[in-house]
Amino acid sequence: MSEPSPGVAAAVEGELRLLDPAVRASAELLCRVLHPEYREIDHEGRIWDRDTIIAELTAADAPRPGPLTASRMSGVQFGDELVHLTYDTETKGRLSHRSSLWRPAGDGWVLYFHQATPFTAADPGPGTGR
Repeated sequence: MSEPSPGVAAAVEGELRLLDPAVRASAELLCRVLHPEYREIDHEGRIWDRDTIIAELTAADAPRPGPLTASRMSGVQFGDELVHLTYDTETKGRLSHRSSLWRPAGDGWVLYFHQATPFTAADPGPGTGR
């Protein structure tokens, strides 16, 4: 297997950072990783923008999902301007397929778009090899 491109490696590092509860609870750290035009479609189909998701994640009474475990992460870099990552997560028994788009900004890569789609272990989806 070949080494990932520098953009894919940076996006994977950023995605794993975003799974860290300490990062998810810090507005300052989230601002460094989320693009100013960030959008998200969560596992319930709700649409979030950058400011709203940061406020939601960092609120004193925000639910804390606990550790998120990522698996099957892979990425593709499209030119110099876009990386697409896909992976699965599990937290407290809830499974999600995830898809993220990363773009370069300043001296690094930032998350531009993210979507989570729930699935069950009985129906992991096509192409999962299960």
